[in-house]
Amino acid sequence: MQAEYHLFHITDPQGPVAGDLNASRTGLVSADGGAIEVATGIHTGDVHVTVEPCAQAPDPAPDWEEIAEISCHSSSGQLLVTSLDEPAELPSLASQGPGPYRLRVHARGRDRAVDQTTVAEVVESYLIQSWPAAHQDALLVKTTDAYGAQVRAQPADDTIIIDHEDSLDTPSGRERDILHRGERGEHS
Repeated sequence: MQAEYHLFHITDPQGPVAGDLNASRTGLVSADGGAIEVATGIHTGDVHVTVEPCAQAPDPAPDWEEIAEISCHSSSGQLLVTSLDEPAELPSLASQGPGPYRLRVHARGRDRAVDQTTVAEVVESYLIQSWPAAHQDALLVKTTDAYGAQVRAQPADDTIIIDHEDSLDTPSGRERDILHRGERGEHS
């Protein structure tokens, strides 16, 4: 599926799935604008996503670099992985219908193509497990990648803003990205 602007979403077609949380909490998964956001290292490009709806809490899958959990609520009984607003061809994460769910997001490969907009092959993979569960705070289960550490280190108000019409593929989008990086002291 396509990641855009360093993320893909988990949404419900009938409304918000979560209240907003500090995006720097886990460096992998957060809530913003009523959707769950999964942070990708690649700016724009294809990532591999697998979903695993479960009846109860499974064990975290082995051999992943970052693992984080977040709670959400499905009004319609449909929790869909989307690229901005376009659903991926994956099963719904709300396997038990409407209600509260816990999501465990696993990531691998986020350090391989950080900030790139084109890569010849898919280098990032995600596994999203879901199960019915009452609300709990977001939880960071495992951390090993540098990109997650970088996202967690950003102050809560240090948000990169790129207008969706000003992608990095346009002169104004590249200029805005350079300015934001300069303000943060990044010179790469």
